Amino acid sequence: MNLRDYLNSLKSSARIITEIILLLFLFAAVPVSAQMDPVLKDSNRTQIDTSKFVMKKSPWGAVIRSAILPGFGQFYNESYWKIPVVWGGFVYLGYQWDKGNSLYKKYKDLYTASVDANNIGDETLRQSRDFYRDQRDLIAVFIGLAYFLNLVDAYVDAHLFDFEVPKDSRVAQYQLSMKIKF
Repeated sequence: MNLRDYLNSLKSSARIITEIILLLFLFAAVPVSAQMDPVLKDSNRTQIDTSKFVMKKSPWGAVIRSAILPGFGQFYNESYWKIPVVWGGFVYLGYQWDKGNSLYKKYKDLYTASVDANNIGDETLRQSRDFYRDQRDLIAVFIGLAYFLNLVDAYVDAHLFDFEVPKDSRVAQYQLSMKIKF
């Protein structure tokens, strides 16, 4: 596998990842609603007194904690299993960014050394330099996206901390429906 094939495979994998992210955003934009089963009578539904409800976890407190140190909001929400996932993602992305940055600097130096008196350098070195710069910048975008998703997860998890699913299957049978509007 030569450098050109390797670069093409990296470009196609970046394109696939971008398409997957766009597809996830598309499905995230679809409104989802849960409805009570119409078979149940109103007398069977449990009434919750919302005037006495106090959240145990602060969603914005979890966001601030995660903003200061990624994973700290998950610790605050007692979702301990998510902390290694968050840190593992950041370590992997940081490693990829560092590797891309090293390759970019290497090809930048090689290209600079190849420039002659007429300001004409080796075209393949310039293409490699530009490719690794683009890859490094794409990984930086993924790092920002992972940081943002870490904040969103802490916020949502704090909101759902007090959520309880009823044990009696007769009382609450929920149906999930999705509507796509164009």
